[in-house]
Amino acid sequence: MLTAKKRYGFEPDFAIAPGETLKETMVSLNMGQKELAVRTGLTVQSLNRIVKGEQPISYETANKLELATGIPARMWNNLEAQYREQLSKIKERIQLEVDLDWLKTIPTKELIQRKAIDPQNDKVILLRETLKFYGVSSVNAWEEFWMEPAVAARRSHCFETCPGPASAWIRLGEIQAHQINCQPYEKNRFKKALAAIRMMTEKEPEEFIPAMVQLCADAGVAVVLVKEMKKVPWHGATRWLSASKAMILLNLRGKTEDPFWISFFHEAGHVLNDSKKDLYINDGKSDNPQEQKAAEFAAEILIPKSRNPEIVAKRSKQDLMQLADELKLSPGVVAGRYQRLTGKWNFFNGLKRKFQWGTTTE
Repeated sequence: MLTAKKRYGFEPDFAIAPGETLKETMVSLNMGQKELAVRTGLTVQSLNRIVKGEQPISYETANKLELATGIPARMWNNLEAQYREQLSKIKERIQLEVDLDWLKTIPTKELIQRKAIDPQNDKVILLRETLKFYGVSSVNAWEEFWMEPAVAARRSHCFETCPGPASAWIRLGEIQAHQINCQPYEKNRFKKALAAIRMMTEKEPEEFIPAMVQLCADAGVAVVLVKEMKKVPWHGATRWLSASKAMILLNLRGKTEDPFWISFFHEAGHVLNDSKKDLYINDGKSDNPQEQKAAEFAAEILIPKSRNPEIVAKRSKQDLMQLADELKLSPGVVAGRYQRLTGKWNFFNGLKRKFQWGTTTE
């Protein structure tokens, strides 16, 4: 089957001043600069600078040229605008060429595979498309936004060593989150949403994910799932997109249900309890007080620690399933708690469902 190939725009590395058209017009009219100066009321020096591209054609000058040459003012205005735009692009390209090394730190191939940016043969155009993906105008702007100290305060060591892949994963989440219509954030409504979502752990992803996203959106929180990226070993992240809208970003790292639910409630803890100014990253290793507090929040909302002794005491699959039913939780979540408490990572694995990326989550 024939398919249309994507066409890529050609960007010339030169700009033609509208003065060239003016020069051709004077030749066609058999008119010299002195005569045109008299007809337009402009000085010969001004016309000479316009011909050389050193002086822009103003709207007033365009009107005068229309009367003197018969060529509409809008054409002179368009030629001038196109010339200035092309000069700006040439200047931008020179600056982008200086920053091409930065592009090597960004996982552009993976972003292309995910259709986040279009493939480009020209590295400079690829750099420009990558900056557009991040929503910044330059590499300096990217560094100021992603590497400034306030943002770095709550992030993991991974961000410091691999800021390109790390920022790309978070940016993919931001783009999705901006597309979710949310009500202004309301803390009590979000708490009620969390209580309702906790009761969904026994459901299948096809059922609970849309319900979870809607409940959180109604409370001012955009929940998005973005497939994990190479070199980014994180479970989740939280960032406030505005004063009234938070983002909870999740993936399926670990593939089983218990890390997924722990990650969700961990990030929810950041939304409820921590500053709106910081980016919070859950890599499962941080000893940061905020991360520890969020981990405790997630554990307590799923299974109160007062139930830990009876979880550890379970010896059979049936007993664990009975306790899960009493707690109104998926048996896999209770099995995960048992494994973390006892260190017996092979026990009750059969109770833990595996989540996979599919049409609901991708």
